[in-house]
Amino acid sequence: MNNTFNSGIYSGAAPDVLEFFCGSEEILLKTAIIAAHPDDEVIGAASRLPLLKNVYIIHTTDGAPGNMLDARASGFESSTGYAQARRQELFNALEIAGIPRNRCLELGFKDQQTSFSLISLSERLEELLRQLRPEIILTHAYEGGHPDHDSTAFAVHMAASSIYGKGFAPPVLIEFTSYHDSHGSIKTSEFLSGMDERTCTIVLTEEERIKKKRMLDCFLTQKNVLSQFSIETEAFRFAPYYDFLKPPHEGALYYEHFEWGIKGEHWRRLASEALDSLNR
Repeated sequence: MNNTFNSGIYSGAAPDVLEFFCGSEEILLKTAIIAAHPDDEVIGAASRLPLLKNVYIIHTTDGAPGNMLDARASGFESSTGYAQARRQELFNALEIAGIPRNRCLELGFKDQQTSFSLISLSERLEELLRQLRPEIILTHAYEGGHPDHDSTAFAVHMAASSIYGKGFAPPVLIEFTSYHDSHGSIKTSEFLSGMDERTCTIVLTEEERIKKKRMLDCFLTQKNVLSQFSIETEAFRFAPYYDFLKPPHEGALYYEHFEWGIKGEHWRRLASEALDSLNR
């Protein structure tokens, strides 16, 4: 089995690209934010959103698990109604950042189900990247926080590697923070490896904190979940090379504490099968 990604997507990005991305100036480079769920982009990159003047926001899922637990908890009688509500919450939040809804794309996979569609997810993203030709991709880290986060990271790396191998200019892969396990509890606003010298950490200004809170408050269905996330700092780094066939860390992954559709060993088995198929 070929378990390698094209090294071109991990090299050649000058350090000042990340420094500029984390600065205070408008970012004119075409950027694709590829996130698993509506609200992930605000959790991880709210301070960047008003600065991104040529951005597309791509969600891999509809944000509505098929088991209806989240939908019913929010008072919805159908998964479709819950998904539509989450989509409207996204539009409301991004309006605050000045991003129009026609810059928001959704691939439509069910929440908690992307693990079972890694091949089609990777192929769909590759097709989009060919069309959009982004210079920067902002996405999740592989950290075992949520299976959809890990699946999205896998598909982004696979798609970016594939288009680069076919002669397209490689996009710069940058990651934002989400959450992961820390001694059985949730850890937010930091990468799994900690905040080391490879990480660019932004301390949000008072104006940025106020705007981020306004954006987070738009996600009414996620109010309890979002209360766990800080509005004080955000962190970014160049995406490292991952071996997706190995767990991101020792011990239980965060999502293994819940019934979110899959366990880590099963996810890695599906990733292995997807790599075999996509590398043929």
